[in-house]
Amino acid sequence: MPPIEMTLPVLQFPPELLLRAQGMRVAFFDVDGVLTDGSLYISEAGETLKRFNTLDGHGLKLLQKAGITPAVITGRDSAPLRLRLQALGVEHAVFGTEDKRPAAEQILSNLGLSWTQAAAMGDDWPDLPVMRRCALACAPANAHVEVRHAAHHTTLARGGEGAAREFCDLLLVASGRYAGLLAGYTL
Repeated sequence: MPPIEMTLPVLQFPPELLLRAQGMRVAFFDVDGVLTDGSLYISEAGETLKRFNTLDGHGLKLLQKAGITPAVITGRDSAPLRLRLQALGVEHAVFGTEDKRPAAEQILSNLGLSWTQAAAMGDDWPDLPVMRRCALACAPANAHVEVRHAAHHTTLARGGEGAAREFCDLLLVASGRYAGLLAGYTL
């Protein structure tokens, strides 16, 4: 039997971006346009349905394994969203708020963290107050132009199509945990 070879990571980010991403302990995520594609499906009964990407979900789980707390702050609230976050083990979430900065400040206070230890990913104007205060701000490829301009990094993927996973991967590489987590899946 041949020996098992370790797979080296192929994912790379610019060094200046990795430096900015070091030391992050919490990552804030918007939902619509970040964890979903931003589309709202409304049934005849008035039920709102959302489509979530499994790559993004696994990224949130990996953050937790690396000691980075994922937190969600969203302008909407729905049973499907709450179920999805519960399934992913996301414990810090604020639903139904357009004023996201105070929600982020409360989460930071609860965690005993500061803005210098926080990263955020958003796609539209309500996300800007949080993104502008965080040490690292990211936007999906299809975010509004003002949000992309405010971001330190724009992903290649669109919201709901792996953009959040790219953000998670950036944080994992910067934390030094990416290769070790990957190795656990290649043995």
